[in-house]
Amino acid sequence: MNKVALVVGGGQTLGAFLSEGLAKEGYDVVVADLNQESAVGTAKDIEGKYKVSTLGVKVDAANEDDVNKMMDAIKEKFGRVDLLVYSAGIARSHKITNFPLADWNLSMAVNTTGYFLCPREVSKLMIEKEIKGRIIQINSKSGKVGSKHNSGYSAAKFGGIGLTQSLALDLAEHGITVNSLMLGNLLNSPMFQSLIPQYAKKLNIPETEVLQSYIDKVPMKRGCDYQDVLDTLVFYASEKAGYMTGQSINITGGQVMF
Repeated sequence: MNKVALVVGGGQTLGAFLSEGLAKEGYDVVVADLNQESAVGTAKDIEGKYKVSTLGVKVDAANEDDVNKMMDAIKEKFGRVDLLVYSAGIARSHKITNFPLADWNLSMAVNTTGYFLCPREVSKLMIEKEIKGRIIQINSKSGKVGSKHNSGYSAAKFGGIGLTQSLALDLAEHGITVNSLMLGNLLNSPMFQSLIPQYAKKLNIPETEVLQSYIDKVPMKRGCDYQDVLDTLVFYASEKAGYMTGQSINITGGQVMF
């Protein structure tokens, strides 16, 4: 029997890459995403390519009813979850004096509330099935250092670290580990690309110079790649990382070292 991985935010961009990478590692994969078409399409593509079982489900991770419905579908098809990857995320960039409350609330909902609800429900199933599972949050270096004009995102990601550490303490007695991956800038991701106009304004430079300005901040002189994230994820999901919990693992090319 294959292990089952649930990737929340798994239908698009980084999440879809991680979903496929886990299928390649032999996991059956549940692709959960706010965009139902993306979730179902990614799941079907993975199943056809890697000959694993998949399930594509629509979920608003910050909505309790949606999360419960997602869990019902998972229980019906697989009856278990061995790995939860919480990859849902959203960023809105504004100076604090112009930061709309709606954008603040959205950031908290997606980046923090969803990361509370999904581990809460998944851990119940892991405990019921006596699975020494893994819960891994896709976080950001903005969860360790403040980010100019990104107060909502940074605050939510800092909150994620508190959740990771607290969940790790709650679940250690069950053999379930909980860790966060602190990503550097995914310069080629749609999220980062969408923020380039705002970053150009923040830095007072042309949009064409934004990417290089971010590369220059990194000791290894490149952005974080999807493959960097997958490689680290696969290790922390493995039995080899069974003694590591409550940790915030930097994948920043040396930009953040604590």
